[in-house]
Amino acid sequence: MRLWVIGAAALVSACGGMSNEQEAAIVENAVASAEAAAENATAFGEAAEKAKSAPNRDAWVGKWIGVEGLVLTIEKDPGGSLGRYRLTNKWSLDDEASGTFDGVATAKGIAFNRPDGAKELVASDGNATGLKYLAGKKDCLTVAPGEGYCRD
Repeated sequence: MRLWVIGAAALVSACGGMSNEQEAAIVENAVASAEAAAENATAFGEAAEKAKSAPNRDAWVGKWIGVEGLVLTIEKDPGGSLGRYRLTNKWSLDDEASGTFDGVATAKGIAFNRPDGAKELVASDGNATGLKYLAGKKDCLTVAPGEGYCRD
């Protein structure tokens, strides 16, 4: 592609009465455009490869129950993006402590942002949640000590 762009630039410059500086500028612009296109293609390819290797948290999809009516529901990203999830969460008894958030798979779990800050779900058991009502459960996710959700 680079040769084609340079050849086209040379052909255009030969048709007119351009100075050497103008011809050189056209060729330099053509080369820069070709290099930028190659860099963009490389970046896109790297992003596609990275998406393929995103940690898979699909086993976490579903409803998770906390204490006192708190709940977390994890769905795959509606757009189908790998390693992306939609979280619907009621994390406190306060009326405004609920919402839907976009999450991304990480090496440790699923990271997301709530109004109370950046959070990360990690696999745990009920004892690790620090909540006596979840103690003894085996399949849980913990957001922070004192906040966790389990499946029976």
